[in-house]
Amino acid sequence: MEPDLYGASDGKAVGTHLEQKFQARLRDKQEYQAGSSAKGIDFPELRVDIKVTSIKQPQSSSPFKSARQKIYGLGYSLLVFVYQKTDDHEAAAARLEILHTIFVDKNKTGDFQTTAGLRKILDNDGNEDDLIAFMQERMLPVDDIQAAELARELLQNPPEAGYLTISNALQWRLQYKRVIEAAGAVEGIVRVR
Repeated sequence: MEPDLYGASDGKAVGTHLEQKFQARLRDKQEYQAGSSAKGIDFPELRVDIKVTSIKQPQSSSPFKSARQKIYGLGYSLLVFVYQKTDDHEAAAARLEILHTIFVDKNKTGDFQTTAGLRKILDNDGNEDDLIAFMQERMLPVDDIQAAELARELLQNPPEAGYLTISNALQWRLQYKRVIEAAGAVEGIVRVR
């Protein structure tokens, strides 16, 4: 039971609370280098970031670096905690239940539709022009020069299938429904609990 979260509807407050609780528990059991907001991820040595999200709308934000992240992944792995919060009015406390804990390998953190489309083009002997046209249709945040560079790279280094849904914005909006469904069935997406 969590009295501090009773009545809270702010997902960020719940996420921060759960993340701090997890980190405190981990520090009791393991010595490690903690991350910081400046470094951008929670476990920089491991290249793993924690994401905490509600089952009602399983999503979070992530810093935007480049369109390459939609294609080749975020560059780090994710440990995703999906919770359900209910308020116990008699106890004046919140009850938090972790429904899913999922590890997503960095190679699986690309955007599902983008990687699927690019892989299909490459499987059909697509060329640089086909890849550039696809990136423009998907409105990837790239200019013509970046699109051409990415297309050449894709021809040499096809992307792995990504399993996130990443929405274009000033920050990436990561959505986890597909990850929840694929956990345990796809190599690199592990259901921890």
